[in-house]
Amino acid sequence: MNAQKIRSKYLEFYKKQGHAVVERAPLILTNDPTTLFTGAGMQPMIPYLLGETHPEGKRIADSQTCLRAQDIDDIGDNRHTTFFEMLGNWSLGDYFKEEQIGWMWTFLTEEIGLDPQRLYVTCFIGAPEYNIEKDVEAAKLWQKKFAEKGIDAKTADIGSEEQGAARGVNPGERIFFYDGSKNWWSRNGGPETTPVGDPCGPDSEMFYEFDFIEHDPKFGENCHPNCDCGRFMEIGNNVFMAYKKVAEGKFEPLDKPNIDHGSGLERIAAAANNDPDVFKISLLWPIIEKLQDLSGKDYASHTESMRVIADHLRAATFMAVDGCVPSNKEQGYVMRRLLRRAIRYSFDLGIEQNFLQEVVPTIADLYEADFPEVKNNRDNIIAVLVKEEKAFRQTLRKGIKEQIRLASRAKLDSLKLETLLREKRVQGIGAGFADTVELPFLYLNGVDLFTLYDTYGFPIELSVEEAYKNNIELSPEWRLEFNNYMVEQRQRSKTARKGQFSGGLEGHDSIHLKYHTATHLLGAALRKVLNAPDLQQHGSNITADRLRFDFNHDKLTPEEKQAVEDQVNAWIDEDLPVSFAVYPTDEALSMGAIGAFGERYGDEVKVYSIGNDDNIVSFEVCGGPHVEHTGVLAEDGKRFKITKEESSSAGIRRIKAVLR
Repeated sequence: MNAQKIRSKYLEFYKKQGHAVVERAPLILTNDPTTLFTGAGMQPMIPYLLGETHPEGKRIADSQTCLRAQDIDDIGDNRHTTFFEMLGNWSLGDYFKEEQIGWMWTFLTEEIGLDPQRLYVTCFIGAPEYNIEKDVEAAKLWQKKFAEKGIDAKTADIGSEEQGAARGVNPGERIFFYDGSKNWWSRNGGPETTPVGDPCGPDSEMFYEFDFIEHDPKFGENCHPNCDCGRFMEIGNNVFMAYKKVAEGKFEPLDKPNIDHGSGLERIAAAANNDPDVFKISLLWPIIEKLQDLSGKDYASHTESMRVIADHLRAATFMAVDGCVPSNKEQGYVMRRLLRRAIRYSFDLGIEQNFLQEVVPTIADLYEADFPEVKNNRDNIIAVLVKEEKAFRQTLRKGIKEQIRLASRAKLDSLKLETLLREKRVQGIGAGFADTVELPFLYLNGVDLFTLYDTYGFPIELSVEEAYKNNIELSPEWRLEFNNYMVEQRQRSKTARKGQFSGGLEGHDSIHLKYHTATHLLGAALRKVLNAPDLQQHGSNITADRLRFDFNHDKLTPEEKQAVEDQVNAWIDEDLPVSFAVYPTDEALSMGAIGAFGERYGDEVKVYSIGNDDNIVSFEVCGGPHVEHTGVLAEDGKRFKITKEESSSAGIRRIKAVLR
């Protein structure tokens, strides 16, 4: 059964169980400042798991696209991908363990047809120090389901992952109890690190066994379900959100517990194929086949390179679907890194010409039937990625020249030092030192490698490979030096990201509300002054000191910037009212409401209007908050002032502005 069919069967199955099937959230969430991307299927559901009422009811199901950039270095094995889909279903204070376990068993064994002899599950072993009982209830429910298939499912107390490796699996065991490091869900780890006030609870994971894979002892003495050797693959997790942490060391049962379930679509498809290689499923194998056609190489002999390219291009394609463009900051930087790593690995296949125009349409073909946004944005997606490839191949040539220059400089410095020491020896200066110290060779060190990475977009492995090809020696400490610079850069990125909230706001003080409203006025002024009704927001960020607004357009002239400034100030002086109303999404869009590029909405949206009935200057989909009338932006004699207009990325301009 192919992955597309598994996805549709899952959604159809849970729809029959009374679930509302909702559309996926975009990869870039505007209301979650904790992460650059949607990295888990439950992430868009967090507000509802924490108590908000979902507009679609208490039973929800979806297939959520996810991206985990932190997994980038793991790509190349048979089961890791940066981009993946999570099949999810939720009960918000409705059904609980019995229904969920029963439905998942039916879905896996009957709808998908997985062999129950290959299925194993884990449960929570309990935390008596917190008066949290062992999840015997879930284990018994699983045992009942196994018994229906004639399987006597024995249980086993494991504890930690290390204890699992020491103990292994005994004959007949199917249900394994692990501690809080493996089978407890909270937003911050096990029971001891669960934040006070948060809902939490035990979980029960499902595994598929590829019994033909021999255990690799490097992962531990014995194999067990949570072993990383590849014999067992986790295909889903049921979170039983049954508790709330009310104080340090104290948990109380929730009045209305929730179910939070997620299953990896790619992994279920691999299990259905009885092949642990997720790159052989129907959502990835056509990309591999295209790479084989373009390169003339086969997957068996170039496995890692083809896996990296297929994964990275699939991820970058969906980032483009959701409005992301390559840049040197935040999400755009990750997108650029993925694309450039893919291009670097194409060299291993002998592909040195532009090839994304051949591969990206193949990826779009795999998804456009199930995700209309892929079909609707197909041409733009291809154009964005192909443009980045062309630009990088030019940068690549410059980077290689820079690498050769750095290597030549190091060798020249080394020769100068050697000459200097010889002169000193001849002159009798420092002869003892010169005779006892081995002449150093100045190596293309970690600082140089970071420069190539940061300035020219060279992935580190590309720089190292090129160095070896050109007989350039590397400093013995190059990796440590490079890593130190990377740590510094990540810290800078975290600092830059810190404090971003819903709608790009740093906070909800009065100054933030003023700048938020000014951002809407700025967008409206740009559309009016530039006569560009199709101009769209491609991102915003608001702090207490300034606003930042990204939009699609060419560079503004000084006269255009002044005209935009004047228009915003004119609307401020008119003291226009600011109000909102909730509309059905289709109605709001048909009325002309403007939304951010790449943003997707539910059935209803909040729309903010600026202006009077006969003079609406801005009508935008937005979660708020805003000021009540524009005149407050001019308090204390302040005026709207554009401080900078610059390029943000290809085809995207950025304005920074202040009220002063």
